[in-house]
Amino acid sequence: MNINDYQCPRLLKDFLFYMLTIKGRSQRTIDAYYIDLRLFLRYLKASNEHLSMDTPNLADISIEDIPDKTILGITLSDAYGFLNYVQTTNENNAATRSRKVSSLRSFYNYLSSKAGLLEISPIKDLETPNQRKSLPKYLTLEESLRLLRAVDGPSPRKERDYCIITLLLNCGMRLSELVGIKKGSIHWEDRTLTLLGKGNKERMVYLNDACTSALEVYLAVRPEPEVEKDREYLFLSQNKRPLTPRRVEQIVEQNLKLAGLDGRGYSPHKLRHTAATLMYQHGGVDI
Repeated sequence: MNINDYQCPRLLKDFLFYMLTIKGRSQRTIDAYYIDLRLFLRYLKASNEHLSMDTPNLADISIEDIPDKTILGITLSDAYGFLNYVQTTNENNAATRSRKVSSLRSFYNYLSSKAGLLEISPIKDLETPNQRKSLPKYLTLEESLRLLRAVDGPSPRKERDYCIITLLLNCGMRLSELVGIKKGSIHWEDRTLTLLGKGNKERMVYLNDACTSALEVYLAVRPEPEVEKDREYLFLSQNKRPLTPRRVEQIVEQNLKLAGLDGRGYSPHKLRHTAATLMYQHGGVDI
C-alpha cells in the first residue's frame, strides 16, 4: 500500500515517509509500523474520549483527526496502558508487545530528534517485555535431502521449485531477497549472486555446484514473460509474472508436506536457519 493511502494523521505519515526514504526500511516494515502505531493512536483516542476498549469498536475508530498536541502530549503511563491493553487481546505474547514497543520508540525518537517537535521522547524509559529465547528451528541434513527429493517429483514446475529450495537451503537468503533476484544478478564467471537485502543494501553470496546446476536446469525451461518489466525477474509464476513472497511460502509448504515434514513449524525463514546451521556443521564455516 502507498503511504499516501494510509488513513492516519500527518505526523505519522511524515514518520513513515522518513523511515521508507531516508532510513531505507522495506515496505513490509513500513506496513508493520503503520499497523502498530495506528492501534496505539486508536487506543489513545479511545482513552481521551472515554470510548469503549472492545476490540471491534477500537478497530472502527478513525485517527485522521487526532490533533498533533494529543500525539505529542503522551506520557509514559499512556504507553504502559497501551501495552496492558494489548496484553488483554489475542495478541498477548511478549514478541508482539516487544515489536509494538520498538514501533513506539522509533516514532517518538523521530518526533524528538528528527522532527524537532519534542525536546525529549516521553517514552525513552519504556521497557521492553522479556522474551523467552528459543533455539531457531532448522532441518537436519537428512531432512534437507528428503525435501529436495520431494521437490524433484512429477510437478510441472519442478525445475523452478527445485531451484528455489536449493538456493534457500544453500545460500541462506531471505524470502524478499529470493523473489527479487534478477537474471542479471547471476555472475557465472565467479559463481556469485548479488542480492538486494534489507534497507536496499546489496550483498553477495557464493554459488556452489548444487546451486549453479539447479539454476542452469531451471533457466533452460524458464518461460519468457510477455510484459517487458517482468523479463528481468528470475522466478516466475505460471502466468509468467514475478513470484510473490506468499507464493514462495506456499511452494515451500507444499513440498514440506510431500516430504512428510509439515506440521513442524518449518518455513522459508527456517530454511535460512538451516543453511547457516549446515554450513557450520558440515561446511567448515565458522560462526
